[in-house]
Amino acid sequence: MAIDKATRAQIIQDNRQHDNDSGSPEVQIALLTAEIRDLTEHMKVHKKDYHSRRGLLNKVSRRTTLLKYLNRTAHDRYIAITQKLELRR
Repeated sequence: MAIDKATRAQIIQDNRQHDNDSGSPEVQIALLTAEIRDLTEHMKVHKKDYHSRRGLLNKVSRRTTLLKYLNRTAHDRYIAITQKLELRR
């Protein structure tokens, strides 16, 4: 359920703002989205895994908070990341 290093590095490289960027909201949102998609597939198979469900809900909540922050502070970047990751607004 964890993202391997190569995939994580690729996600960071695709969504960073500058060369040393690894913590901007866009990168964090992209990483959380990958983890959420992975956990969602896990939950489809293991419906009664309530511990993983709690982790999934925490990740969704954290991503929602970051999206609200990005929408409030830089709306154009918010639009770009939601379109890139195919998230509902």
